[in-house]
Amino acid sequence: NIIVKGSIPPHVSELVIQLGKEFARKDLGQLHYLLRIEVKCFEGGIHLNQIKYVFEMLSKTEMTLAKVIATSLVRLQYLILTRLDITHDVNLEDYFIQSPNIKHLQGVKMILRYIKGSIHFRLRIISQSPCRLYGYSDVYLGGCTTTRRSTTWYSINLGENCISWTSKKKNTVARSSVETEHKELAFTPAEMTWIFYLIYDLG
Repeated sequence: NIIVKGSIPPHVSELVIQLGKEFARKDLGQLHYLLRIEVKCFEGGIHLNQIKYVFEMLSKTEMTLAKVIATSLVRLQYLILTRLDITHDVNLEDYFIQSPNIKHLQGVKMILRYIKGSIHFRLRIISQSPCRLYGYSDVYLGGCTTTRRSTTWYSINLGENCISWTSKKKNTVARSSVETEHKELAFTPAEMTWIFYLIYDLG
């Protein structure tokens, strides 16, 4: 699949015509659904949601106890593409995917119940000019009560649009909060730099 995007409609139409001359193609018109993400356009922006995907996931978790954890978490990991509100909780449960117990199953069920109650939540992206690229990052030192490892997170915004985010537990135990925060402080600008040049290349 190819998404053709541009700020000048006549140029976009001309590109589509030229592609049709070189390759066999089928024009599906305006983008509505891609990679299980629904796209709804409105004046000045778009809404992204995975409502259909959530319905499919909730129906398929009706299975044996041994399969609920693994199947649910694989699907939940894909859902956090547009649901940053569950990123931390999903990653926390994912840590125990190889050896889950009833406590972790209950945690996954609580996430699924929350999703069912917030199924219409969506990611809003609006058009702004000019817009500023900025980010936030933080560290929860020793946040995991099981391993005493720290949890780091960041979110990066383009204007009012949150375009990149993550919440991750560190692989090692930090010796100090300053050390952990300095590492996260270095990683977040690196991610912002990559996004900046991606936007620059896209024009």
